[in-house]
Amino acid sequence: MPDHALVQQLQEAIGPNNVLFSLEDRVAYSYDGTFEQDLPDVAVLPESNEDVSAIIRIAAEHKSPVIPRGMASGLAAASVPFGGGIVLSLTRMNRILEIDEENRTARVEAGIITADLEAAVEKLGLFYPPDPSSNEQSTIGGNIACNAGGPRCLKYGVTGDYVMGLTVVLHDGQVLQTGGKAIKNVVGYDLTALFVGSEGTLGVITEALLRLTTKPKAVRTARAEFPVLEDASRTVNAILDAGVVPATLEMMDETAIACIEEAMELGLPLDVEAILIIETDGADEETVLREIETVAKICQENGAREVKVARTEEEREQLWRARRSVSPSLARKAPNKLGEDITVPRSAIPEAIRRIKRIGTDHGFLIVVFGHAGDGNLHPNILFDKRDDRQWEEVQKIVGEIFRVALDLDGTLSGEHGVGTLKRPYMERALGPLSLDVQRRIKEVLDPHGILNPGKVLPG
Repeated sequence: MPDHALVQQLQEAIGPNNVLFSLEDRVAYSYDGTFEQDLPDVAVLPESNEDVSAIIRIAAEHKSPVIPRGMASGLAAASVPFGGGIVLSLTRMNRILEIDEENRTARVEAGIITADLEAAVEKLGLFYPPDPSSNEQSTIGGNIACNAGGPRCLKYGVTGDYVMGLTVVLHDGQVLQTGGKAIKNVVGYDLTALFVGSEGTLGVITEALLRLTTKPKAVRTARAEFPVLEDASRTVNAILDAGVVPATLEMMDETAIACIEEAMELGLPLDVEAILIIETDGADEETVLREIETVAKICQENGAREVKVARTEEEREQLWRARRSVSPSLARKAPNKLGEDITVPRSAIPEAIRRIKRIGTDHGFLIVVFGHAGDGNLHPNILFDKRDDRQWEEVQKIVGEIFRVALDLDGTLSGEHGVGTLKRPYMERALGPLSLDVQRRIKEVLDPHGILNPGKVLPG
């Protein structure tokens, strides 16, 4: 049960309607997009920076853990309240505070849904490029906390590339402002970058100043079918070598293709090892069309059996339908899936997929691989039944082996999902002991009492 004195202080500080402590409410704030779950002592719903500051000061007084939370779509258990504490949900802080068209920036609260921001700026002819697959439910604060990516990363970069400044509430309730609208801003340490990707372990992000660009006026999409996986991988580099940088360059392996076709009957070929979906965009229709035609030619020269270029928006949507159908199609194969997130050099993609497939075969599990081939970010999805304890134990072994594949091929543990708790056991091998020691010392300075999202990111 929650501590009565703690609850009372929180109610007095931010209002009783913003403090939830019934069992039903605590269950609602106990999980994220993983299979992990633990009950918080209480959940709070601040509406302002002042509310967050008051909550943190009360938490510090009680030495109570504080677990920041957006929409809980995360896939690394970063917002699961292991061991109880205060879940600090930022979903009521969801306003656009300013869109500065002249300087192409937006200042927003952390709880705004990513797709809502995208829609608002596009009405003004502007563009917020980061596009995590969860953009219709994930929040900007969560995207920043995990430095989220998405299909457009190849051309446009990840979330952190668009964060110009932050408002962060520190461990003692002080409110820190970092960055600003100036394009060149190199005075002192880059504190903005420090908090990006920190998953709530160094401070609570409440507002963000984001860089915007001009909305592309033209978009073209192609789908290329490759009988041989290595040819698809080689094509990725051939496209980039030709000077074309696609907005997106997605890959699906033969298992993903088979699952989609079985579920959706889209007419996908079942005798190819890979499909690439490539999209170019820009300000000029003629240039974008020329680029997609160049892409189609390169695909054919490098082993594509067939390349389809969309000529209309309806055809474009049809080409993308296959990629968007991957996750729902997997539900027909097994009750559960564990979607992982590794990154390897582009040249290592075929070997990574081959090794991951072998791991699945050795353990008797189906593993589907798809992802962002342009930047080497792969998403192996392990299909299983969590009701079977033996299967769940085996899946956790498989995950460790997949991470080892990534590291053996000079890759890393995550490209966009973050670390949370699920990847902590592999951090030392990925980064080395000195790196972890430096990070722990930063954590000790910014969170001396260890109350900010404890047990996440850094191994104990």
